[in-house]
Amino acid sequence: MALKLTEWTMEEQEQLIEFMTGNSWPYHGYEHPVRELIEKTIGEGGYKSDQVQTFWLENEKGEQVGLVKIYDLQDEIPLFDLRIAGPYRGKGYGPKALRLMTDYVFSLPDRKIRLEGNTRHDNFAMRKAFERAGFVKEAHIRKGWFSPNENKYYDAVTYGITREDWEAGTTTPVRWEDKEADRKAPFNPVLFDFPEAFESERLVIRAPRREDAPQVFEAILHSHEALRNWMPFAQNKPDAGQVEANLVQAAADFQLRKDLRLHFFLKDTGEFVGSSGLHRFDWTVRKFEVGYWVDSRYEGKGYVSEAVGRIAQFAFEDLGANRVEIRCDTENVRSRAVAERLGFDLEGILRKDSLSITGEGLRDTCIYAKVKG
Repeated sequence: MALKLTEWTMEEQEQLIEFMTGNSWPYHGYEHPVRELIEKTIGEGGYKSDQVQTFWLENEKGEQVGLVKIYDLQDEIPLFDLRIAGPYRGKGYGPKALRLMTDYVFSLPDRKIRLEGNTRHDNFAMRKAFERAGFVKEAHIRKGWFSPNENKYYDAVTYGITREDWEAGTTTPVRWEDKEADRKAPFNPVLFDFPEAFESERLVIRAPRREDAPQVFEAILHSHEALRNWMPFAQNKPDAGQVEANLVQAAADFQLRKDLRLHFFLKDTGEFVGSSGLHRFDWTVRKFEVGYWVDSRYEGKGYVSEAVGRIAQFAFEDLGANRVEIRCDTENVRSRAVAERLGFDLEGILRKDSLSITGEGLRDTCIYAKVKG
């Protein structure tokens, strides 16, 4: 997914106005900026001047997926404003845009010493983009972000990257040493914030919800015979009430970070395609196991590979995984094909590892894995 910076020109005023007013910006000062405000800002040099430079973000198709404004360019520490258009959010453009912007700033002839950005503390997508691009959280400012639309203050966070880190390709975290207890506080997964929904090319992938029950029940009912050989839950005919109760439990487990089931749906129609997720994990090691099943009506279309590949990416990029596994019966040819198609390495086969799902004999288990780096 290529991305490039293209300098905005004053001849593109109408284009910029349409971009700014045609999208909503929930984590910016004005969620729905009006034409008059944008025109006034342009007229005052707010998008192009000695202090300000604005760029379009263009993908490989030439589509303008976003806009970045770098300001305080006469200072040693520039700031910036990054905006990704609504239809292109959640597709990985944020971190790429930040890296492009960082390369641009640190390649300027007057050798800037650092680049800094701020966002609202609950804008987790932007915060994750900062981290993926090598920025470090440097401040948490209580009640430092005013939302005119809500007439309300939020906390703000500041991220920065230094020239030294950029040149070395490293990330140097801030050492918070105000309190001894802060340094020794154990990791609590329940308080770990990460996205509960994300997308792939054709799919929306998200945490389970109780209201998914009718679609899930119908998929299990239709696919019962295909699932019976491999899935414990498919040993008996599905019961609608049990499916709903199971989803209530799955949603709770997701919030408590005990199990991370993820349903995937067709992006265009919202139809339920299948279920996957991250299971039997170890937060200390950051090791996760991916499981999956698909409504048999959607088999052979590459949806499972697409979902599992994106979930593995989510594990490494959002959860900090060091290892992601796929375990399956040696005779489950379709499941093994997914692992191999996605580049998971077959690390071994556990012979006579457990009883088969149907209880008809012992089974061998394949262990496939990807590791960080």
